Amino acid sequence: QVQLVESGGGSVQPGGSLTLSCVASGPSLGSSTLGWFRQASDKAREFVAAINWSTGNTHYAYAVKGRFTISKDNSKNLVFLQMNSLKPEESAVYYCAADPDSSGVYYYTAYDYWGQGTLVTVSS
Repeated sequence: QVQLVESGGGSVQPGGSLTLSCVASGPSLGSSTLGWFRQASDKAREFVAAINWSTGNTHYAYAVKGRFTISKDNSKNLVFLQMNSLKPEESAVYYCAADPDSSGVYYYTAYDYWGQGTLVTVSS
């Protein structure tokens, strides 16, 4: 099964930037969708961005469009999330996830495999 490991979280001031990475191992990702979700304390897990491993098509939550960029490196099985102009309310644990069937880009229930998460704190 697919294993995902995130890295790159940390603390940043409001308006700052961070880049998260997710490395995938295991079976070929084929035409999977790789997504980023986040979950703040006492809140539901929410979709952030996703990318199709085969086509490179991307999807973004409205709240992050224009500030976040998802990208991939197929040769290294890596997915990145470049986050700019970060806001305090975006402090959360960020998770990388894989949906092998690309059956529901925006819905966390469609994703079968999850990383352990990486904490992002946006605070002055």
